[in-house]
Amino acid sequence: MSSVLYDTPGPRAKRRNVVYTIVFLAVLALVAWWVLGALNAKHQLDADKWSPFVTDSEVWTTYLLPGLTETLKAAALSIVIALPLGAALGIGRLSDHRWVRVPVGALVEFFRAIPVLLLMMFANQLYREFTTVSSDFRPLYAVVTGLVLYNASVIAEVVRAGVLSLPRGQGDAAVALGMRKGQTMLYVLLPQAVTVMLPALVSQLVVIVKDTALGGALLGFAELLSQNRQITANYGANTIATLTVIALIYIALNALLTTLAGRLEKRLRQGRKSSSVTLPAQAGATEVKSDAVSGA
Repeated sequence: MSSVLYDTPGPRAKRRNVVYTIVFLAVLALVAWWVLGALNAKHQLDADKWSPFVTDSEVWTTYLLPGLTETLKAAALSIVIALPLGAALGIGRLSDHRWVRVPVGALVEFFRAIPVLLLMMFANQLYREFTTVSSDFRPLYAVVTGLVLYNASVIAEVVRAGVLSLPRGQGDAAVALGMRKGQTMLYVLLPQAVTVMLPALVSQLVVIVKDTALGGALLGFAELLSQNRQITANYGANTIATLTVIALIYIALNALLTTLAGRLEKRLRQGRKSSSVTLPAQAGATEVKSDAVSGA
């Protein structure tokens, strides 16, 4: 099957692809064999370094599950705040008013240019100097603040790009129906742009979950990855085993998030085919089929 970016390979190309695949798998197997051999030589594959995760429930109840809880707490708070804030900033960047568009654009570019770790460190220092937030909660506040500021600015760009990717006829049809700019954005453009933006938004949510680990690295936030130090100190320097288990937890968590988002995207796409767009009375119509708007 041919497309703009891909031509159906011929017989010679297919043979080359088979050869490349075999060579790649052979190299990958050699690298894996070398890595496992090096780990075994340093006794990192010994059963006593892996058995605590199976035989000792305290490693889960004392370290891993509490760390996972803190990770989910910070990520959930950041997502709940960053999504609407990013949407508002993205809409602000699309404003026809220069006094709105320019300051919002400068704000987005400013926070998008600063590494999230620096934002967390600055936020932690600000909370230390100018607030009465307890030292027990300060790392959580700093992590959430840094994640919100950075990811809201990225989400703003995702929203702006998603709306601009829609055909120009969408907005023109809404204007022809007598809708104002805010009504057009709320009732026509944003609902359609959601399905376009969803893959990028999900990727950013995965980034939020992973970036909580930055708070554990420098701010003492007791998230999942930071529990590595506690586990290795109490279970015999099993760093490789601990990091492997933690990595698997991250993979499972992000895979669940991606799966849920995929199902949501599928339902949204199905809903667009059968749903209608309800317009305010002053727009001159009570209900206009989304397909009709699309065809305008």
